Amino acid sequence: MPGYPSDRSRERPRFPARLDSVTPVPHQKNTLSVAGGVARDVPVGVGLDSGAVRQRMVAKLVQQGLTDARVQAALATVERHRFVDSALVNQGYEDTSLPIGLGQTISKPSVVARMLSLLLESGSAHLGRVLEIGTGCGYQAALLAQVCTEVYSMERLRGLHEKARDNLRPLRLANVHLLLGDGMLGYAKGAPYAGIIAAAGGQRIPDCWLDQLAVGGRLVAPVVSVGTQQALLVVDKTSDGIRQCLLEGVLFVPLKSGVA
Repeated sequence: MPGYPSDRSRERPRFPARLDSVTPVPHQKNTLSVAGGVARDVPVGVGLDSGAVRQRMVAKLVQQGLTDARVQAALATVERHRFVDSALVNQGYEDTSLPIGLGQTISKPSVVARMLSLLLESGSAHLGRVLEIGTGCGYQAALLAQVCTEVYSMERLRGLHEKARDNLRPLRLANVHLLLGDGMLGYAKGAPYAGIIAAAGGQRIPDCWLDQLAVGGRLVAPVVSVGTQQALLVVDKTSDGIRQCLLEGVLFVPLKSGVA
């Protein structure tokens, strides 16, 4: 899309934290067909490791209105139960948010699917460089890695930053970079971004996020709409300026500044 940065023409910035390289572990694979006609190689296993479990989750989301085949394939590929605490793994594929520690949660699959679909609505087959505000446990970053060229994910809580690094390391996602820092400041060294997505809601969108969004790019984030209620906000940055659209109500943790 016009205005998106060329990954080959720009030197990749250095990051305070990156996924470590891991020696590949051989495992059996099988082709999983999902709604929309997209096929993906996924690990074969039993129980929660089975691709059929994720396929059932995707099928339910399709019944609820999920139409983007790229999002369907990503959800069918990434094992959500590996991103939740061991005591909650049996709820890993239920459409519910779950605690991940430090007062934070992993969002409902339906909400994650909705936000990713909105981010990808531009029509581009593969989104370019994306900034995620609020890494959390790393689940959404893993999904973004399936549909974006490069993912920069920022977390302000050191404990969650470390948890996400541990969760993502076995997946060997070379296009994901984890950053420990104040998400309200964005990450200017990686800008401009084809997309920005936030997992926390504030009173307004920080100006620096809009500055770091590429012309032609899209931002999806929760914002406080009325009183303490939140709603999804979609912001498109065009050559003529900023276009905003407020959508349905959501419930996210508050957007905070600083590093803890």
